[in-house]
Amino acid sequence: MGKLDKQLKFELEKLACEIRIATVETLAARGFGHIGGSLSIADALAVLYGGLMRVDPKRPQWEERDKLVCSKGHAGPAVYAALALKGYFPREELKTLNRPGTKLPSHCDRNKTPGVDMTTGSLGQGSSLACGMALGDRLLGRDAKTYLILGDGECDEGQVWEAAMFASAKKLDNMVWLIDWNKKQLDGPVKEILDTLDFEAKFRAFGFDAVTVDGNDVEALYEAMTKKSDRPLAVVMDTVKGKGIREVEETLSNHSMTEDKEVFDRWIAGLKADRDKLVERGAEA
Repeated sequence: MGKLDKQLKFELEKLACEIRIATVETLAARGFGHIGGSLSIADALAVLYGGLMRVDPKRPQWEERDKLVCSKGHAGPAVYAALALKGYFPREELKTLNRPGTKLPSHCDRNKTPGVDMTTGSLGQGSSLACGMALGDRLLGRDAKTYLILGDGECDEGQVWEAAMFASAKKLDNMVWLIDWNKKQLDGPVKEILDTLDFEAKFRAFGFDAVTVDGNDVEALYEAMTKKSDRPLAVVMDTVKGKGIREVEETLSNHSMTEDKEVFDRWIAGLKADRDKLVERGAEA
């Protein structure tokens, strides 16, 4: 496993804050949207785009790049925020989310958004698509990794487990599966709708190397994602849906929320205050 030095840890934590701010600003422009599952993956996106993935915003279609498949495509606002901060397109475009003529549709679309590697949103299908991408890179001799983000509720889909069998059978060690275990799905708690049981044990049974970590801790995520293995790797991210905004965290139905401008402004101000405190601590260290 790779270890984070103090400076990189600070940079990734700051980037996670910035992704949350940009995500909420994106949703505020419409007054509604998929906030819970977007905020829960901000730390993972910070690690991917700030520390791990080999990408070039000036060449979004660079063939040797690492790739991300956000299978839970409704978390697109967080992905868009990360891409804008990385320089794939101007940050101002985030305000066009899901509007006529936008490059930023409600769900991720590789044909519209620079930096999006796969169109997703029909839950479960991203797992198979990511396997195909990883296998294709191997067959073409590319030294590239494919990172796959799955929702815990999404893992109700049988296609996820068919893809897991395929990844294991083909020994796709150039894949990292990131399971956003935030314990809620569209209609309520995952445990009450269709209990997914022990994710780590299940992925091990399917032939993966697997580990469970605090999915809102950039250091734990970095170390887990850089683990060396000769098998596909599953990182079960123990996260909080709506992480970073207590009101959202404590709202039962936080899959998608509609709020007044004043509420969004308050949330954004709180996130910016958290970022500023982090920066102050970093300056004092």
